Amino acid sequence: MDDINPNSSSGRFRKWFKRKHKNKNKHKQTDPYYDLDELSDGDGDDDFMEDVYINSFEMDPCTSTNELRIFVGTWNVAGRSPVGNLAVDLDEWLKPQDAADIYVLGFQEIVPLKTRTVIGAEDPTEATNWNLLIGKTLNQNFGGPWLTPILNPISSDNYHYVEVPDTEKRASFSSITDSIRMRRRSRTHRHQQLFLGGSKYKLMASKKMVGVFISVWMKKELLKKNLVSNVKVSSVACGIMGYLGNKGSVSVSMSIDSTSFCFIAAHLASGEKSGDEGRRNRQVSEIFKRTSFPQSANDDDNLHPLTILGHDRIFWFGDLNYRLDLEDNLARYLIKKQDWKALQEFDQLRKEQDGGVFEGWREGNIKFAPTYKYSSSNCNRYSGGLPNRSGEKQRTPAW
Repeated sequence: MDDINPNSSSGRFRKWFKRKHKNKNKHKQTDPYYDLDELSDGDGDDDFMEDVYINSFEMDPCTSTNELRIFVGTWNVAGRSPVGNLAVDLDEWLKPQDAADIYVLGFQEIVPLKTRTVIGAEDPTEATNWNLLIGKTLNQNFGGPWLTPILNPISSDNYHYVEVPDTEKRASFSSITDSIRMRRRSRTHRHQQLFLGGSKYKLMASKKMVGVFISVWMKKELLKKNLVSNVKVSSVACGIMGYLGNKGSVSVSMSIDSTSFCFIAAHLASGEKSGDEGRRNRQVSEIFKRTSFPQSANDDDNLHPLTILGHDRIFWFGDLNYRLDLEDNLARYLIKKQDWKALQEFDQLRKEQDGGVFEGWREGNIKFAPTYKYSSSNCNRYSGGLPNRSGEKQRTPAW
């Protein structure tokens, strides 16, 4: 889901122009250059907002726009490592018709949610393995040959991009005076340059909290054309006792030129019993409240958002676990009829968008069957059902 925040700079911009052009006659805009669907906030006043934005471009000739294609995806991998079939699945998942400018990938359960992994120290191994596989997949599909960066593996547990000026790189290199060490460093430098030269996408940010993981990649050419700044990561644990990391979120904040982006990958409480929806809603509220991106020494001179809702563009995704308030047999009947619209009338997440914790947020059109929960023995059949299979829990399908 994505949101245009009314309190951000773009939201205030809308309100100002609404007042400024309140009595102006409407007209239609046919120029395909502007993607007006992206600019509207879904409040039913699309024609009026078309006038607002078109006139804003006409009035301010200094305003420029750039289009970015962003791929946002989420995947609960059920504690499996990124090898074998999972590597093949990732390759298929990241092969859209056209390569995106930015890939934002959220994962849940990249480690099994056992006592040792939930309360023990963070182990970056699986996050590193996922980042290596993602980098290999993106660059082999859309770039050049991929050389695994074995000399300087990606620190994936809590990584965010910080640009190092060329002068500092040269100063660091020239400070080595010993001739033997210089030769070794030169070989390392050539390897790194070869690695960078053959890749098309760069890891911008990565954050892991127990099993929740986010990985953000950007085309290297965008780093040359656009000012990318204030890349930060944050995590909120709100699972067992409200503070353990089996449930919660990992988030990335970044600015591209003058537009701020926030990406939140979450894993919320499961269950379809009475009260489970309330637990999910409370976790969402905690994530809004506790996610922060404090200032640091690496920030530029521009102000940057400190909270989720301070950003211009916000994307929330993950295993949110919202269910269908519908009897199991009726849900399966509507799935068989492929009546997705009827099913969505009972979707808990839709209810939260209409007046709950996600009020004002928008979700893309759903034109596919619920993805929860398929049988572990047959990926073409939902778990449970009638007659109930031995060892399978009875779960009503949901998105």
